[in-house]
Amino acid sequence: MHLASAVDPQLADLSNKLIYSAMAVYLIAMFCYMFEWTFGSKGAVAVRSIEQAGLAETVAAAETRAAKKVTVTVASAGGGTTTLTRTALAGEGATVVTSGRGADEEDGPGAAGSSEKADLSGRIAVSLTVLGAMLHAGGVLTRGLSVSRWPWGNMYEFSCAFALSMTVAYIGLLAAKKKARWLGLPVTLAVLLTLGVAVSVLYTESEQLVPALHSYWLAIHVSTAIVCGGAMYAAFIGTLLYLGKDTFDRRIAAGLTTGPLGTSASIWRRLPAASTLDKFSYRINAMVFPLWTFTIIAGAIWAEAAWGKYWEWDPKETWSFITWVAYACYLHARATAGWKGRKAAYLAVLAFACYLFNYYGVNIFVTGKHSYAGI
Repeated sequence: MHLASAVDPQLADLSNKLIYSAMAVYLIAMFCYMFEWTFGSKGAVAVRSIEQAGLAETVAAAETRAAKKVTVTVASAGGGTTTLTRTALAGEGATVVTSGRGADEEDGPGAAGSSEKADLSGRIAVSLTVLGAMLHAGGVLTRGLSVSRWPWGNMYEFSCAFALSMTVAYIGLLAAKKKARWLGLPVTLAVLLTLGVAVSVLYTESEQLVPALHSYWLAIHVSTAIVCGGAMYAAFIGTLLYLGKDTFDRRIAAGLTTGPLGTSASIWRRLPAASTLDKFSYRINAMVFPLWTFTIIAGAIWAEAAWGKYWEWDPKETWSFITWVAYACYLHARATAGWKGRKAAYLAVLAFACYLFNYYGVNIFVTGKHSYAGI
């Protein structure tokens, strides 16, 4: 984009209207996802005990009135899961039980086990999410066009682009034929919260940037940071849901069927298997880590061009490095120490907390060389 001193107020106003329109569409999509999560279960649930791998475990067996095939996921040693499939042989009254370790549950938001109305609600929600993303992208684009520069020069613009990257990451998973519709509800909720904070607390009028930010590195460095943030958030959601799902499985295995994570909490039954959520988070973090490394290197190169030094331990630089170290520890533990499950999940949560503090905490509460960008 060519830099210019003028600001186009009409495009700036259009950008604001598109952002608000996107928020309205995301809100409707979120309610549709909520409907699917609430009414998407297969049917009644009963509790029974089985013997597996020499250990007595209590499992929840999903029963359907007219089904000939029932699939149940149970907790196993080490925090993993096992899928049991019971198939009734027509006309013989016999039952065959097979098992597949680590498979996803068939039941869940976006799975074949959802009721017809819930599945329709989920598909409507996805369509609305795509529409919201298009309006959202239009808002980000017109914001940049209003000042003829890349539209992420302050926290308001970065937040809008960051929220868009969350949505695009989610839509990308669906486009890749991944069974990730269960992510729709937390993604739309986070996007609405991010945009809500952006328009109410962080909003800045469309304006030109200080000379130090007039660089092609703004497009390279900040763009990669935005992409990393969206991917890290998707992994973070997977980690939180894994911790909840694993806790639920452990309680059921121990025969604890009451409380907020007891058998009445059917929401946990409609998520993918705990091991699947764990792998989902790990693969995304492993994929995005090299890009986050490049983001820090690109920032150092830009710092040398703008300030004459590659690294001065500015608060933003320091916390970017701390975030890098936290994710490196997580990946190293998974790769060498064999940490899987809850220990690794806690490290992943800590790493994402470092990223959030680097974004909100450092920018708002700490003064440094990056402060000239404003909020």
